[in-house]
Amino acid sequence: MTTQTSTQPEYKVTDPATGEVSETFPFATDAEVEAATSGAAAAFADWGARPVEERAAIARRVGELFTERADDLAAIATKEMGKSHGQAKGEAEFCTDIFGYYADNGPELIATKPVPGYENAHVEYRPVGTIVGVMPWNYPYYQVARFAAPNLIVGNTMILKHAENCPKAALAIADIMRDAGVPDGVYTNVFATFEQVAGMIADPRIHGVSLTGSERAGAAVAAEAGKHLKKVVLELGGSDPYIILDSDDVDAAAETAWETRMENVGQACNSNKRMIVMDDIYDDFVAGLTRRAAELTPRSADADGYAPMVSRKAAEGLLAQVQDAVEKGATLHTGGTLADGPGAFFAPTVLTGVTPEMRAYKEELFGPVAVVYKVSSDDEAVELANVVDYGLGGAVFSTDEERAVRAASRLDVGMANVNTPAGEGADLPFGGTKRSGFGRELGPLGIEEFVNKRLFYVQR
Repeated sequence: MTTQTSTQPEYKVTDPATGEVSETFPFATDAEVEAATSGAAAAFADWGARPVEERAAIARRVGELFTERADDLAAIATKEMGKSHGQAKGEAEFCTDIFGYYADNGPELIATKPVPGYENAHVEYRPVGTIVGVMPWNYPYYQVARFAAPNLIVGNTMILKHAENCPKAALAIADIMRDAGVPDGVYTNVFATFEQVAGMIADPRIHGVSLTGSERAGAAVAAEAGKHLKKVVLELGGSDPYIILDSDDVDAAAETAWETRMENVGQACNSNKRMIVMDDIYDDFVAGLTRRAAELTPRSADADGYAPMVSRKAAEGLLAQVQDAVEKGATLHTGGTLADGPGAFFAPTVLTGVTPEMRAYKEELFGPVAVVYKVSSDDEAVELANVVDYGLGGAVFSTDEERAVRAASRLDVGMANVNTPAGEGADLPFGGTKRSGFGRELGPLGIEEFVNKRLFYVQR
């Protein structure tokens, strides 16, 4: 067998704190991809026919193993993409909640339901076949869990292509699936190339694809899926607005906003990347952010601190966006520097005065950069919130809940939140509009994406 050639990066473990490559993995051969595809197709007949309660019991055990192995999983994530141990462990444990939610509620969510007005017509929720999942590096466990858990319950089989810099995380998840009793072929990890993913989407044995990643990757996968009439779910980028209309404790508001922005060192799709603040509290708010950002130091072997970004390349890209803004007149309050050497430590940054001709105005800033805008009315805040091409999430804060609700109801997003950075939980749907993608994961909607909602009608 020969390995499929590709121009994409190889699968390897690179410590973003040091740039050191400790392990590499070859691309899957075409024969291995074929074996994964044929194995998933063959496993579907048995898996989809099993009682949903049996599938749910296995899914529950999958979730339990994420918590039992949380420390080991966290160590892998820290090594591969830089996440702090505490955040990585919390991510692994949250996977337990996701699998548990679908184990508890999935059987009822996909139970046959009557059509109102008919005694002889029902809608059945049936599995469709094999689904390809293309997953990102920023939440290497959570993203897979929200794809895999509902599909396990429904009865679909899955082929998982993880990010090239998360091979050990991918293998650890595959081990959990096997050890929990997931049958061979139901969940298969492959270190596939982009070309091989395209080939799988074209294969008639594949019935859908779910991707979490960049706009570019989403557009490519959607185009391939459309060409072959395959269902696709896309969770792409975001530049979420975070509107503060008023506050009776501006420093506390800055604390919450900053903690939210620094989650996963700013590398979260639904992070509060654009903070939109009313003029009467703006100066104090910016001062609060700036103080907190300036106090942070990089993580080291001897002390806690902020984590590196996922790679030197990613940090250099963020630096270029910040420099573009500063060169065109934005105010850099603190940060905006990339540490020397091969590591990816980007100093937490606060920017103001960002205008439409700057890249930072409409592009996603995927790292520890807070952009703050000053507004003087609720209408101006909402207009600015909706100006970008993204529509993932958004939040509005006010001591007057009705005022915040009115503003939040006008956000063109998939997830609108009032007086909280985000409503998050295994039971709450996640997804966006516009260039943030389409389809939903998690909650009751997440289990409906890859099912055949079959009408069953009996003439009487």
